[in-house]
Parts: sequence; structure tokens; C-alpha cells
Amino acid sequence: MFKKVVITTTIAGSLLLAPNVSEAALGDQTLYNGMKHSDVTELQNLLDSKGYFNYHTATGYFGSITESGVRSFQRSAGITVDGVVGPQTVKALNGASVQATSQSTSSNYSGTVRYGDRGQQVSNLQSQLKNKGFYNYSVDGVFGPVTRNAVMDFQSSNGLTVDGIAGPQTFGALSGASTSTSSSSNTSTETASTSVVPIAKQYIGVPYVWGGSTPSGFDCSGFLQYAFNKAGESLPRTVASMWNATSSVSSPSVGDLVFFETYKAGPSHAGIYLGNGKFIHASSSYGVTISSMDNSYWAPRYLGAKEV
Repeated sequence: MFKKVVITTTIAGSLLLAPNVSEAALGDQTLYNGMKHSDVTELQNLLDSKGYFNYHTATGYFGSITESGVRSFQRSAGITVDGVVGPQTVKALNGASVQATSQSTSSNYSGTVRYGDRGQQVSNLQSQLKNKGFYNYSVDGVFGPVTRNAVMDFQSSNGLTVDGIAGPQTFGALSGASTSTSSSSNTSTETASTSVVPIAKQYIGVPYVWGGSTPSGFDCSGFLQYAFNKAGESLPRTVASMWNATSSVSSPSVGDLVFFETYKAGPSHAGIYLGNGKFIHASSSYGVTISSMDNSYWAPRYLGAKEV
């Protein structure tokens, strides 16, 4: 249990202010970004023992790394994710049960887990994916690339939004609950149009190679041509010819091609739309990867979407 936090007016001559009244009102066990205290050292050691402060040394200073660890723990524990260590988070860290709503939640779902998270909830997710045949690795409680790919494969196979984040809809489908009526009615169409998605995701991490068109290395259009060919669809070799050979749509659906104007006028880069504003492509910087269409680089360069 953490010791009482005593906020003094100065530390080494510097004025220490509570960030706001609401945080101060959380009680004398509250720790937050910007604090330096022996209780922060205790917090960091406890986070480390639970796998949320790996490869870092306890310093007693609550900075961005500590806050990130706290948020990841809170998310895995199914409690409020605010990066502030108050009574609820302290209880969870010490192994005590949290509020009744968390206790009554089924083991299939007690929050949302995503890439970078660790803990029991990730282990539960991996076990469920393993039982469904989408995860064939050890259950280690670490939400890394393999787990994310398994989540995306499951989402694609079940007509869900393919974003790699396990939230209520994904956990519901894993536990056997039906998805929305609209999703159910469109399952056959979505499955046909998204058959390329799980194929493409198998090659995440393959390096970028100029002129590459095999799993040893892809360039942008080589990756698309290869993935669609594996899915039974034929595409021409260049982005410009793909643009001319496909049909425009007003907004992309999962499995459509999304085009961008990068180093020259007209379509010069493309990827496969995954849903939720994400697309998979062969990036010259990162190889085969998933990016957001809304980020500051891709958003202003977006030209449009086309179906194959």
C-alpha cells in the first residue's frame, strides 16, 4: 500500500502546485504526471513487477513513461483510464477487487485492449482467439504484432470493423454473441470483398524493396498485386495502371484500394482499406505496415478509393 503523499510548497527551491482541485480531491493516495516522490518509486517498482514498466529504472519521478504504464495497467484492469493513480488504481495494483461493475463483467469482456497492452485481459483474449483457431502461439499476456494480426483476422472473418482493437463487439463475437443485424445481413458480401485482407496482413513487417513483388521484399504496387493475386484477383503492376483498371467508389469499403498522390502528380501510392480509417500498404520507410488515412502525411495526399 502506498504511503501518504505529502505535497510541500517547494522542492529544491521550485514551487510544486497541484494540477487542479479535482485531482487534489482524489485523496492522499493520488499520484500523477509531474510528481517526484518516494511513492512514485514504489509505484514504478510495482508496475515493473506486473510487466508495465519493463526496461526502465525506478526514479521516483512520474513522467510520460510512468503515465503510459499506468494507462496500460488501467486499461487491462478494466478501470478508468486516466493515467492518474488514485484509490481505485491502487486497489487494483495491490490485487484487490475493483468496483462491482468490473466484478460482474464476464471473463470474456471487461474493457478494451489494444496493441502494447499487457496483463490478464490480454491473456484471456489470446485464449479465446486460440480456441477459435486464430492464434497458434503461447498465451503470454502481451498484445504484440502477432496478437494484433490474430484480432484483425478474427474481425475480418466475422464481418467486424478491422482495426486490431479488441472492444465490446470483438469480445462479444468471440463469446458467440451475434453482431448487429446490418453486419449479419452483409456478411457474405463483406467476406467476398475482404478476402484479400487476411492475406495482406500475413506480410506485415516484410521490408520495402524497390521493384519487389515477393514476400522477400515488396514495393507499393508489387505488394498489392501479390496480395490480390493470392486472393484470386488480377491487378496490373503499377499504381497508375491499377487506378485506371478499377472502378471509383464514393467512400472506401473493406478490401477496396485507396490511392494517394505522393512524389508526382496523379496516383503514385496505394493500399488496401481495412476499415475505421486504416489501410495496409508497403511503405518505403516501414515496409508492409498499417497506417491511418487521417494522419498529417496521408490525409492531404488522398485521391480516392476504387473497388477491384
